[in-house]
Amino acid sequence: MKQSRPAPDLWLFICIFALLAIGIVMVYSAGAVLAFHDYGDSFYFVKRQLLFAGLGIAAMFVTANVDYRIWRKYARPGLLLCFALLILVLIPGIGVVRGGARSWLGISSFGIQPSEFMKLGMILFLSKWLSRKDYDISSFTRGLLPPLGLIGLAFGLIMMQPDLGTGTVMLGASLLIVFTAGARWKHLGFLALGGAAGFVGLIAAAPYRLKRITAFLDPWSDPLGAGYQIIQSLYAIGPGGLGGLGLGMSRQKYSYVPEPQTDFIFSILAEELGFIGGLIVLLLFLVLVWRGMRVAMTMPDAFGSLLAAGIVGMVAVQVVINIGVVIGMMPVTGITLPLISYGGSSLTLMLTALGILLNLSRYAR
Repeated sequence: MKQSRPAPDLWLFICIFALLAIGIVMVYSAGAVLAFHDYGDSFYFVKRQLLFAGLGIAAMFVTANVDYRIWRKYARPGLLLCFALLILVLIPGIGVVRGGARSWLGISSFGIQPSEFMKLGMILFLSKWLSRKDYDISSFTRGLLPPLGLIGLAFGLIMMQPDLGTGTVMLGASLLIVFTAGARWKHLGFLALGGAAGFVGLIAAAPYRLKRITAFLDPWSDPLGAGYQIIQSLYAIGPGGLGGLGLGMSRQKYSYVPEPQTDFIFSILAEELGFIGGLIVLLLFLVLVWRGMRVAMTMPDAFGSLLAAGIVGMVAVQVVINIGVVIGMMPVTGITLPLISYGGSSLTLMLTALGILLNLSRYAR
């Protein structure tokens, strides 16, 4: 008789659905005013979020019940498809420009963001590639440079849109896989210096990115321009105090904080639910990352370990960047808060990836 696998990690399951529930409530609360102003329907954003959440939960149910080892078979064609979509989105007339970036494929208000798919596609392929028993990651030229070249190619295509935020998350999660696979500290140190120089070059090459850096250092130097988002975000967080103004009582969502239902939703959450509400969200993410890394460290094979580390890294990097931006600790990059912010591709892909993590937890020792 075939032995059944244990149930997925309960703590992971609780954290995922708790964060998703908080996100749906906050998307309505933060976006109702803007939705009514732009679309004449206060429920416009939350109805679409519920639709994407339903699709994501269905995908998560599938990936949570499919043996994770099957993704080895589809890792290469999946990555090739992601590269094809990244190239396709750059073609004028096919790629849709939103928010100044040509990063969408779709019709009207419905679309997909190929760079979101690349995050998971790269994680799956690197996990397969670097888990081969004959692969020597400790060699700089034969082991480390090939995957870095592949990561760099994907990052370059994403930057051509341009989308620095999503590219940074993909880069961070990929480098965590490379580190977990056993890359040498010395090699990574040299690459970190080169990467820092590259980021400086990217910032200097685009005037709007340079303005974001100066606004991060001193937002009051341009309070109605580059510093506006950070200032309004802090104006939302400050009055929240310990317990908040109350759910639905935000003042900054009335056309002060830009995109309150997406990138800056945490500032509205902190204004309405206060320090306690923000702390609960952070603790849920912390438990999710802890349980995910526990899965990565107790998997019976290298592929599962690297896959779990990559998915957890994708979540952790995105959370750190988003909240860092909202509280004024990082320059504005345009990153959503996983499971909380409004978004179709990002929410669906995140739930799909977390479904894989739930499946991995069934095999962890």
